Amino acid sequence: MQLQQRINAFIELGKFICSDAADLEEVILTASTHNSWFTEDNIRFALQGWSDALTEVNLEKWLAVYEVPEKQPKVVAIVMAGNIPLVGFHDFLSVLISGNFVLAKLSSNDSILLPFLSEKLIEIEPEFKGGIAFTEGRLSDFDAVIATGSNNTARYFDYYFGKYPHIIRRNRNSVAVLTGNETPEALEALANDIFRYFGLGCRNVSKIFIPKEFDFEPFFNAMYSWREMINNNKYINNYDYNKAVYLMSNISLLDNEFMLLKEDKAFSSPISVVFYEFYDSLDTLTKYLSEYKEHVQAIISNEELPGAIPFGQAQTPLLWDYADGVDTLKFLLNLG
Repeated sequence: MQLQQRINAFIELGKFICSDAADLEEVILTASTHNSWFTEDNIRFALQGWSDALTEVNLEKWLAVYEVPEKQPKVVAIVMAGNIPLVGFHDFLSVLISGNFVLAKLSSNDSILLPFLSEKLIEIEPEFKGGIAFTEGRLSDFDAVIATGSNNTARYFDYYFGKYPHIIRRNRNSVAVLTGNETPEALEALANDIFRYFGLGCRNVSKIFIPKEFDFEPFFNAMYSWREMINNNKYINNYDYNKAVYLMSNISLLDNEFMLLKEDKAFSSPISVVFYEFYDSLDTLTKYLSEYKEHVQAIISNEELPGAIPFGQAQTPLLWDYADGVDTLKFLLNLG
Protein backbone atom coordinates (compact mmCIF):
# COMPACT_ATOMS: atom_id res chain seq x y z
CA MET A 1 0.00 0.00 0.00
CA GLN A 2 1.32 3.43 -0.94
CA LEU A 3 1.74 6.23 1.58
CA GLN A 4 -0.91 8.35 -0.11
CA GLN A 5 -3.41 5.53 0.25
CA ARG A 6 -2.73 5.42 3.96
CA ILE A 7 -3.06 9.19 4.27
CA ASN A 8 -6.34 9.19 2.33
CA ALA A 9 -7.73 6.41 4.53
CA PHE A 10 -7.04 8.32 7.74
CA ILE A 11 -8.53 11.49 6.25
CA GLU A 12 -11.73 9.56 5.58
CA LEU A 13 -11.63 8.06 9.08
CA GLY A 14 -11.37 11.58 10.48
CA LYS A 15 -14.51 12.55 8.59
CA PHE A 16 -16.35 9.50 9.89
CA ILE A 17 -15.32 10.19 13.50
CA CYS A 18 -17.19 13.50 13.53
CA SER A 19 -20.30 12.08 11.84
CA ASP A 20 -23.56 11.14 13.51
CA ALA A 21 -23.46 7.56 12.22
CA ALA A 22 -25.72 5.25 14.20
CA ASP A 23 -23.02 2.65 14.85
CA LEU A 24 -20.66 5.35 16.12
CA GLU A 25 -23.32 6.61 18.53
CA GLU A 26 -23.88 3.06 19.72
CA VAL A 27 -20.18 2.43 20.40
CA ILE A 28 -19.91 5.72 22.33
CA LEU A 29 -22.73 4.58 24.59
CA THR A 30 -21.20 1.11 24.99
CA ALA A 31 -17.78 2.51 25.88
CA SER A 32 -19.26 4.91 28.44
CA THR A 33 -21.19 2.07 30.04
CA HIS A 34 -18.10 -0.15 30.12
CA ASN A 35 -15.98 2.45 31.94
CA SER A 36 -17.75 5.12 33.95
CA TRP A 37 -14.68 7.40 33.80
CA PHE A 38 -15.34 7.55 30.04
CA THR A 39 -18.37 9.81 30.01
CA GLU A 40 -20.09 10.41 26.69
CA ASP A 41 -18.90 14.02 26.83
CA ASN A 42 -15.27 12.99 27.27
CA ILE A 43 -15.48 10.36 24.53
CA ARG A 44 -16.97 12.89 22.12
CA PHE A 45 -14.26 15.38 23.06
CA ALA A 46 -11.56 12.80 22.29
CA LEU A 47 -13.21 11.86 18.99
CA GLN A 48 -13.56 15.49 17.97
CA GLY A 49 -9.89 16.05 18.72
CA TRP A 50 -8.91 13.23 16.39
CA SER A 51 -11.34 14.36 13.72
CA ASP A 52 -9.71 17.81 13.84
CA ALA A 53 -6.24 16.25 13.64
CA LEU A 54 -6.90 13.84 10.77
CA THR A 55 -7.18 16.40 7.99
CA GLU A 56 -5.18 16.48 4.79
CA VAL A 57 -3.46 19.70 5.89
CA ASN A 58 -2.40 18.29 9.27
CA LEU A 59 -1.29 14.90 7.97
CA GLU A 60 0.73 16.44 5.14
CA LYS A 61 2.35 18.95 7.51
CA TRP A 62 3.21 16.20 9.99
CA LEU A 63 4.77 13.93 7.38
CA ALA A 64 6.53 16.64 5.38
CA VAL A 65 9.68 16.55 7.53
CA TYR A 66 10.17 12.78 7.14
CA GLU A 67 11.13 10.42 4.36
CA VAL A 68 8.64 7.56 4.42
CA PRO A 69 10.08 4.78 2.26
CA GLU A 70 8.08 1.88 0.94
CA LYS A 71 9.61 -1.17 2.63
CA GLN A 72 8.83 -4.51 4.18
CA PRO A 73 6.57 -3.82 7.17
CA LYS A 74 7.72 -4.51 10.70
CA VAL A 75 5.29 -5.74 13.34
CA VAL A 76 5.15 -3.20 16.17
CA ALA A 77 3.63 -4.27 19.46
CA ILE A 78 1.78 -1.45 21.22
CA VAL A 79 0.97 -1.84 24.90
CA MET A 80 -1.70 0.79 25.45
CA ALA A 81 -2.74 2.65 28.57
CA GLY A 82 -6.44 3.11 29.33
CA ASN A 83 -6.56 6.28 31.40
CA ILE A 84 -8.42 8.42 28.82
CA PRO A 85 -10.42 7.53 25.69
CA LEU A 86 -8.26 6.54 22.70
CA VAL A 87 -5.04 7.41 24.51
CA GLY A 88 -3.17 4.94 22.28
CA PHE A 89 -4.52 6.23 18.97
CA HIS A 90 -1.44 8.31 18.12
CA ASP A 91 0.79 5.22 18.38
CA PHE A 92 -1.72 3.25 16.29
CA LEU A 93 -1.75 5.98 13.65
CA SER A 94 2.04 6.37 13.66
CA VAL A 95 2.69 2.66 13.17
CA LEU A 96 0.27 2.36 10.28
CA ILE A 97 1.14 5.63 8.55
CA SER A 98 4.82 4.60 8.62
CA GLY A 99 3.94 1.45 6.67
CA ASN A 100 4.27 -0.98 9.56
CA PHE A 101 1.84 -3.43 11.15
CA VAL A 102 0.07 -2.99 14.51
CA LEU A 103 -0.12 -5.67 17.18
CA ALA A 104 -2.02 -3.96 20.00
CA LYS A 105 -2.59 -5.04 23.57
CA LEU A 106 -5.44 -2.90 24.86
CA SER A 107 -6.11 -1.83 28.40
CA SER A 108 -9.30 -3.37 29.73
CA ASN A 109 -10.40 0.19 30.54
CA ASP A 110 -10.33 1.23 26.87
CA SER A 111 -11.04 -1.90 24.85
CA ILE A 112 -14.00 -0.81 22.73
CA LEU A 113 -13.29 2.39 20.82
CA LEU A 114 -10.08 1.52 18.96
CA PRO A 115 -11.19 -1.90 17.63
CA PHE A 116 -14.33 -0.21 16.31
CA LEU A 117 -12.33 2.53 14.56
CA SER A 118 -9.96 -0.12 13.21
CA GLU A 119 -12.87 -1.91 11.56
CA LYS A 120 -13.96 1.37 9.99
CA LEU A 121 -10.43 2.02 8.76
CA ILE A 122 -10.35 -1.39 7.09
CA GLU A 123 -13.74 -0.71 5.48
CA ILE A 124 -12.30 2.52 4.09
CA GLU A 125 -9.03 0.90 2.95
CA PRO A 126 -9.20 -2.91 2.81
CA GLU A 127 -5.43 -3.18 2.35
CA PHE A 128 -5.09 -2.47 6.07
CA LYS A 129 -6.62 -5.89 6.72
CA GLY A 130 -3.87 -8.17 7.93
CA GLY A 131 -1.88 -5.23 9.22
CA ILE A 132 -3.93 -4.65 12.38
CA ALA A 133 -4.28 -7.19 15.17
CA PHE A 134 -5.41 -7.06 18.77
CA THR A 135 -4.44 -9.56 21.45
CA GLU A 136 -5.51 -10.21 25.02
CA GLY A 137 -2.74 -12.70 25.65
CA ARG A 138 1.02 -12.53 25.80
CA LEU A 139 2.65 -10.57 23.01
CA SER A 140 4.74 -12.57 20.57
CA ASP A 141 6.14 -12.42 17.04
CA PHE A 142 6.89 -8.71 16.87
CA ASP A 143 9.90 -6.62 15.85
CA ALA A 144 9.60 -3.52 18.06
CA VAL A 145 7.60 -2.26 21.03
CA ILE A 146 5.88 0.91 22.16
CA ALA A 147 4.66 0.53 25.73
CA THR A 148 2.95 3.05 27.99
CA GLY A 149 2.37 2.55 31.68
CA SER A 150 3.24 3.57 35.21
CA ASN A 151 6.72 3.76 36.67
CA ASN A 152 6.15 0.29 38.13
CA THR A 153 5.01 -1.30 34.87
CA ALA A 154 7.86 0.43 33.05
CA ARG A 155 10.32 -1.72 35.01
CA TYR A 156 8.42 -4.78 33.83
CA PHE A 157 8.49 -3.46 30.25
CA ASP A 158 12.23 -2.83 30.48
CA TYR A 159 12.80 -6.41 31.58
CA TYR A 160 10.66 -8.10 28.93
CA PHE A 161 11.10 -5.76 25.98
CA GLY A 162 14.60 -4.39 26.52
CA LYS A 163 16.13 -6.58 23.79
CA TYR A 164 13.79 -5.14 21.14
CA PRO A 165 13.85 -1.64 19.64
CA HIS A 166 11.47 0.14 22.00
CA ILE A 167 9.84 3.24 23.36
CA ILE A 168 8.81 2.83 26.99
CA ARG A 169 6.84 5.62 28.61
CA ARG A 170 6.54 6.25 32.34
CA ASN A 171 4.49 8.51 34.60
CA ARG A 172 4.45 12.15 33.61
CA ASN A 173 2.24 15.05 34.57
CA SER A 174 1.59 18.51 33.24
CA VAL A 175 2.04 21.75 35.12
CA ALA A 176 0.75 25.29 34.75
CA VAL A 177 2.67 28.47 35.44
CA LEU A 178 0.62 31.46 36.59
CA THR A 179 1.65 35.03 37.36
CA GLY A 180 -1.55 36.33 38.97
CA ASN A 181 -2.27 38.56 35.96
CA GLU A 182 -4.42 36.05 34.11
CA THR A 183 -7.83 37.10 32.81
CA PRO A 184 -10.97 35.22 33.91
CA GLU A 185 -11.15 33.76 30.40
CA ALA A 186 -7.59 32.45 30.63
CA LEU A 187 -8.27 30.86 34.01
CA GLU A 188 -11.43 29.19 32.69
CA ALA A 189 -9.34 27.78 29.85
CA LEU A 190 -6.93 26.45 32.48
CA ALA A 191 -9.89 24.80 34.23
CA ASN A 192 -10.39 22.73 31.07
CA ASP A 193 -6.75 21.63 31.25
CA ILE A 194 -7.25 20.56 34.86
CA PHE A 195 -10.65 18.86 34.77
CA ARG A 196 -11.05 17.35 31.30
CA TYR A 197 -10.99 13.54 31.64
CA PHE A 198 -11.26 14.07 35.44
CA GLY A 199 -7.55 14.85 35.52
CA LEU A 200 -6.58 11.30 34.52
CA GLY A 201 -4.44 12.20 31.49
CA CYS A 202 -0.71 12.90 31.45
CA ARG A 203 -1.52 16.23 29.77
CA ASN A 204 -3.87 17.23 32.58
CA VAL A 205 -2.52 19.94 34.85
CA SER A 206 -1.85 18.30 38.20
CA LYS A 207 0.25 21.13 39.64
CA ILE A 208 0.34 24.90 39.42
CA PHE A 209 3.31 27.15 40.06
CA ILE A 210 2.31 30.52 41.48
CA PRO A 211 4.06 33.65 42.76
CA LYS A 212 4.01 34.55 46.43
CA GLU A 213 0.99 36.63 47.48
CA PHE A 214 -1.04 34.91 44.76
CA ASP A 215 -4.76 35.69 44.99
CA PHE A 216 -6.62 32.38 44.84
CA GLU A 217 -10.10 33.90 44.54
CA PRO A 218 -10.04 34.52 40.74
CA PHE A 219 -8.57 31.04 40.29
CA PHE A 220 -11.35 29.36 42.28
CA ASN A 221 -14.01 31.47 40.56
CA ALA A 222 -12.81 30.15 37.20
CA MET A 223 -12.77 26.54 38.45
CA TYR A 224 -16.53 26.76 39.10
CA SER A 225 -17.09 26.37 35.37
CA TRP A 226 -16.49 22.64 36.06
CA ARG A 227 -18.64 22.39 39.20
CA GLU A 228 -20.77 19.67 37.54
CA MET A 229 -17.92 17.31 38.42
CA ILE A 230 -19.68 16.77 41.74
CA ASN A 231 -22.34 14.79 39.88
CA ASN A 232 -19.88 12.04 38.94
CA ASN A 233 -19.90 9.50 41.75
CA LYS A 234 -16.40 8.14 41.12
CA TYR A 235 -14.89 11.61 41.06
CA ILE A 236 -16.65 12.91 44.15
CA ASN A 237 -15.80 9.72 46.06
CA ASN A 238 -12.14 10.44 45.34
CA TYR A 239 -12.61 14.03 46.49
CA ASP A 240 -14.25 12.92 49.76
CA TYR A 241 -11.61 10.29 50.41
CA ASN A 242 -8.62 12.54 49.72
CA LYS A 243 -10.11 15.35 51.79
CA ALA A 244 -10.67 13.00 54.72
CA VAL A 245 -7.12 11.60 54.53
CA TYR A 246 -5.56 15.06 54.43
CA LEU A 247 -7.71 16.45 57.23
CA MET A 248 -6.97 13.47 59.49
CA SER A 249 -3.28 14.22 58.95
CA ASN A 250 -3.84 17.91 59.79
CA ILE A 251 -2.68 18.96 56.34
CA SER A 252 -3.65 22.48 55.31
CA LEU A 253 -5.90 22.62 52.24
CA LEU A 254 -7.72 25.10 50.06
CA ASP A 255 -11.12 23.71 49.14
CA ASN A 256 -13.97 24.78 46.85
CA GLU A 257 -16.17 21.73 47.63
CA PHE A 258 -15.17 19.76 44.52
CA MET A 259 -11.41 20.28 44.22
CA LEU A 260 -8.58 20.55 46.71
CA LEU A 261 -5.45 22.66 46.49
CA LYS A 262 -2.49 21.35 48.49
CA GLU A 263 0.97 22.88 48.74
CA ASP A 264 3.32 20.11 47.65
CA LYS A 265 6.62 19.76 45.78
CA ALA A 266 5.52 16.58 43.99
CA PHE A 267 4.26 16.65 40.40
CA SER A 268 1.66 13.88 40.48
CA SER A 269 -1.48 14.66 42.48
CA PRO A 270 -4.45 12.39 43.29
CA ILE A 271 -7.78 12.74 41.50
CA SER A 272 -9.62 15.91 42.64
CA VAL A 273 -6.38 17.40 44.03
CA VAL A 274 -4.12 19.99 42.42
CA PHE A 275 -0.75 20.65 44.00
CA TYR A 276 0.71 24.14 44.13
CA GLU A 277 4.17 25.51 44.73
CA PHE A 278 5.40 29.08 45.02
CA TYR A 279 8.20 30.41 42.86
CA ASP A 280 10.51 33.42 43.27
CA SER A 281 11.03 34.31 39.60
CA LEU A 282 10.19 32.91 36.18
CA ASP A 283 13.89 32.52 35.44
CA THR A 284 14.53 30.31 38.46
CA LEU A 285 11.32 28.36 37.75
CA THR A 286 12.38 27.77 34.15
CA LYS A 287 15.67 26.29 35.36
CA TYR A 288 13.83 24.17 37.91
CA LEU A 289 11.45 22.73 35.33
CA SER A 290 14.35 22.00 33.02
CA GLU A 291 16.04 20.00 35.77
CA TYR A 292 12.86 17.98 36.33
CA LYS A 293 11.79 17.71 32.69
CA GLU A 294 11.50 13.92 32.86
CA HIS A 295 8.56 14.38 35.25
CA VAL A 296 6.75 16.89 33.06
CA GLN A 297 4.65 16.10 30.00
CA ALA A 298 3.64 19.66 29.16
CA ILE A 299 4.00 23.17 30.55
CA ILE A 300 0.82 25.22 30.29
CA SER A 301 1.15 28.98 30.51
CA ASN A 302 0.32 32.21 28.76
CA GLU A 303 3.83 33.41 29.55
CA GLU A 304 6.67 33.05 27.06
CA LEU A 305 8.35 30.05 28.65
CA PRO A 306 10.38 27.44 26.74
CA GLY A 307 8.02 24.89 25.23
CA ALA A 308 4.92 26.27 26.94
CA ILE A 309 1.51 25.94 25.34
CA PRO A 310 -1.39 28.33 26.03
CA PHE A 311 -4.11 27.68 28.59
CA GLY A 312 -6.91 25.55 27.22
CA GLN A 313 -4.81 23.59 24.73
CA ALA A 314 -3.41 20.82 26.91
CA GLN A 315 -5.90 18.20 25.70
CA THR A 316 -5.74 19.03 22.00
CA PRO A 317 -2.16 18.09 21.06
CA LEU A 318 -1.08 18.31 17.43
CA LEU A 319 0.16 15.28 15.51
CA TRP A 320 3.75 16.40 16.02
CA ASP A 321 3.35 16.88 19.79
CA TYR A 322 4.97 13.60 20.83
CA ALA A 323 4.44 12.05 24.25
CA ASP A 324 7.52 12.42 26.47
CA GLY A 325 9.15 14.41 23.68
CA VAL A 326 10.16 11.19 21.88
CA ASP A 327 9.66 11.30 18.11
CA THR A 328 7.57 8.17 17.61
CA LEU A 329 7.48 8.41 13.83
CA LYS A 330 11.26 8.81 13.54
CA PHE A 331 11.67 5.73 15.72
CA LEU A 332 9.34 3.72 13.49
CA LEU A 333 10.94 4.87 10.24
CA ASN A 334 14.36 3.87 11.53
CA LEU A 335 13.39 0.27 12.22
CA GLY A 336 14.97 -0.80 8.93
